[in-house]
Amino acid sequence: MADNQDKTKGKTDDESTAKAGAGRKAPIEISLGSVRARIAQVVWILCALFALILALGALTYALKANADNGLVEFVRDWAGRLDLGIFSLENGIKEFSGKNAEIKNALFNWGIGAVVWLVIGRVLDKVIRP
Repeated sequence: MADNQDKTKGKTDDESTAKAGAGRKAPIEISLGSVRARIAQVVWILCALFALILALGALTYALKANADNGLVEFVRDWAGRLDLGIFSLENGIKEFSGKNAEIKNALFNWGIGAVVWLVIGRVLDKVIRP
């Protein structure tokens, strides 16, 4: 018994603390930089998704997709919401008239809108990221 006591007396505080905490997991440290990086990543993904929806909407016009189809309606509806009013088909940056005007309006205005969403996403990513 005296030998056991001598063995524990000879240990330093660091050794006894290390053995006592060996079974525990270290607490997860979340830094402000990692949170900002994650937010920037989410913002970039959302802006890229918005650009994709606008591009798909323009593609539905270019391919003369069935406007009665639920998926086509969904994509065109959301593209109409994401065009910010600036790139709309009826009152966009440029309005074409004549043959295939609807297709040209969609490709031109929603195409530029998609590029603008990508630029906005990149700028916000650079501003938010540490």
